[in-house]
Amino acid sequence: MIDTINLPTLLTLLRIALIPVLAIFFYTPWEYSNIATTVIFFIAAITDWLDGYLARKMQVETKFGAFLDPVADKIMVAFVLVLLVEAESSIWMTLPAAVIIGREITISSLREWMAELGQRAAVQVSQIGKWKTTAQMLAIGCLLYHDDIAGMSMSLFGLVMMYIAAILTLWSMMSYLKAAFTSITE
Repeated sequence: MIDTINLPTLLTLLRIALIPVLAIFFYTPWEYSNIATTVIFFIAAITDWLDGYLARKMQVETKFGAFLDPVADKIMVAFVLVLLVEAESSIWMTLPAAVIIGREITISSLREWMAELGQRAAVQVSQIGKWKTTAQMLAIGCLLYHDDIAGMSMSLFGLVMMYIAAILTLWSMMSYLKAAFTSITE
């Protein structure tokens, strides 16, 4: 276990530890709570990129880290989406959030199943998946902030980005399912 605890893994664990901190600020009736939750979310998003980069750069990639990283990502995203749906409580917010959470569950299950078949490489992260993640993080950040910036509605921009993320989510899911189907039927 000591070999699996390194700086990248600690960053991943930090991302998980930030979830209750984000929740506290989300529900705190403080005029700057939206700024605090946005900053916490973006710190978590940066650790998502940084932990993978450092693991490769420092050559300390571990099976535990490879397992924990996507789990931390999915927990953070699903948790914040649930908070946003609860706060907005509309079909316009619920629909893309449900698509994104449903895709995350589907692809996680697909990756586990493909790993059992020895075909995990067939469902590795794709470029579309990276675009989806970028759109998703931007959308969530804007929705958490929700105040206008220079006259531009961050809530509206965030919602538009959520729909873009949901479309990319479906596109990437179809790509993964196609790759898995091709691997299975070969």
